[in-house]
Amino acid sequence: MASAPATIQRVRAPIRRAILASTRSVATSRRSYATIPSSSPSEPPSSSPSPSTSAPTSRRPTYFKDTSLGSLDDFLPTSSSATPLSPSDAYTLRTAEVGPASNRRTITRLPEWLKTPIPAGNDNYKQIKRDLRGLGLHTVCEEARCPNISECWGGSNKNAATATIMLMGDTCTRGCRFCSVKTNRRPPPLDPHEPENTAEALARWGLGYVVLTSVDRDDLADGGARHFAETIRRIKAKKPSLLVEALTGDFMGDLDMVKIVAESGLDVYAHNVETVEALTPYVRDRRATFRQSLEVLEHVKKVKGPDGIITKTSLMLGLGEQEQEVMDALRELRKVGVDVVTFGQYMRPTKRHLKVEKYVTPAEFEMWRQRAIDMGFLYVASGPLVRSSYKAGEAFIENVLRKRAGEKAPAALSGKLEDAAVVEELMKSGST
Repeated sequence: MASAPATIQRVRAPIRRAILASTRSVATSRRSYATIPSSSPSEPPSSSPSPSTSAPTSRRPTYFKDTSLGSLDDFLPTSSSATPLSPSDAYTLRTAEVGPASNRRTITRLPEWLKTPIPAGNDNYKQIKRDLRGLGLHTVCEEARCPNISECWGGSNKNAATATIMLMGDTCTRGCRFCSVKTNRRPPPLDPHEPENTAEALARWGLGYVVLTSVDRDDLADGGARHFAETIRRIKAKKPSLLVEALTGDFMGDLDMVKIVAESGLDVYAHNVETVEALTPYVRDRRATFRQSLEVLEHVKKVKGPDGIITKTSLMLGLGEQEQEVMDALRELRKVGVDVVTFGQYMRPTKRHLKVEKYVTPAEFEMWRQRAIDMGFLYVASGPLVRSSYKAGEAFIENVLRKRAGEKAPAALSGKLEDAAVVEELMKSGST
């Protein structure tokens, strides 16, 4: 009797499997598909409609109620064939509502004058990028997400193309609230081959003017000043005619380190104050101060003499600065003998950085350019997309330096000065 239940279970098992198989086949035959393939031309369509297509299926609900999508042209500069906007329309900031219906928010769209073409990458652009990657070099153009990278790297020839080399790696020891460069308290050690590799790359490009900059390296005893100076000496050894601009940090106020770089053979010493004095504690790293930056620029003139070197700085607008604060900053810069100043629009790199308080119009940038010129600055580059290493400014400074040295300006420089004049004319026409 004990074996009877086991026998019954063995008999029921195949019956149960047969029943389940038949149930699955029925369910499969009733299943509908998300996409019904259209009938091929060789096969005539069936006269009896399929069960899955006879009844309309309800569409899955979505948060995106507006089905009209914006064209890619909305995010690019207006093409030349389009009708130009009037100044009142062009300078009017536009807003847009984004997000689901339960959490709608209004954002300010990027003004027309700040839209730039996508880097298409011509031969010069690709060649510069290959050289940089092959020699393990970095540029501030890429690390700081400069909007002018396609214009600077994609010049019509190698003499017109420019790039700002960033020394001492791509990781900074400071954390300014406007900058997108990576930060770390202990970056990787310096590359001892970087000075030679940098000089080799610049000699290969055949440029007439180059800008060197660097991350802040407060982890080093000298702040990287000797590494910076060695790079400049190697460049001058390979190509003495190449004009070098060095955009340095403040070396934590150590003026002896400033002297090392100033005496390395460079032609232009640049150090950016970035913003007005009142906003400096909120915009820059706490180790950087407005007065400390002024001391750096002043000490360079003391070391090299008033006419021995050109000093340069840059200001960002749109961070909430007041008109009187900008005027005070310009007066302080003239007191310490700064020769060149540039104005540019602050652009928020990511949501983790400071918000843009104001989009400054081209007309306001032209106003600041004229005011700075009236105060005695040698050259002023001012515009929404102007950055501290600005192509038109470089061409002008190169011309000034060669005139001081008694050299005849080369033909390539004349072309760059013509390009600079065109850029300046466009900036002026955009502000009218």
